[in-house]
Amino acid sequence: MTGSGLKQKVARLRQAYAPHEYRPLGGYLAAMGTYGAVTASLVGLVKATGRPVPERPAPSDVVLLAIATHKLSRLLSKDAITSPLRAPFTRYDHPIGSGEVMEQVRDQGSPTRHAVGELLSCPFCLAVWVATGLTGGLVLAPRLTRLVATALTAVAASDFLQMGYAMAQQAAEGGHRKE
Repeated sequence: MTGSGLKQKVARLRQAYAPHEYRPLGGYLAAMGTYGAVTASLVGLVKATGRPVPERPAPSDVVLLAIATHKLSRLLSKDAITSPLRAPFTRYDHPIGSGEVMEQVRDQGSPTRHAVGELLSCPFCLAVWVATGLTGGLVLAPRLTRLVATALTAVAASDFLQMGYAMAQQAAEGGHRKE
């Protein structure tokens, strides 16, 4: 098959997949390939270092990493302070409260840029990458990973306490906030 024949096939596939909306399939493939390469590198590093892989992670580690994954994913994808990391791929839209912002993916540029923008602005999408990194860290550097995950978990718990306190304060004031 010639290069132009392959391009036509890919164009037809893209059109058939999403006829009324732009979906950067090539960018998604690049992101999936990168994720696969990162995961394979982690596996290779674990094998090269001879670190033991637990047959079954401790339930306490699973809970710790779950909460840390939630917090780090939101921190990277929504926090106003980390917006410079997302700025090449997203555009600021509006604040969404508690120090978080809503951003729109930049459609100009390459399909890869678009896919990275979607990944970086979606805490659910980013959680897969964060969990993979933390899980790899749990095998390669368990003490340090648990320490970092503990800090992230403490921040997540603090966030919920802050929101609960604000709701209780608002209820005590009869639903009126004083600014």
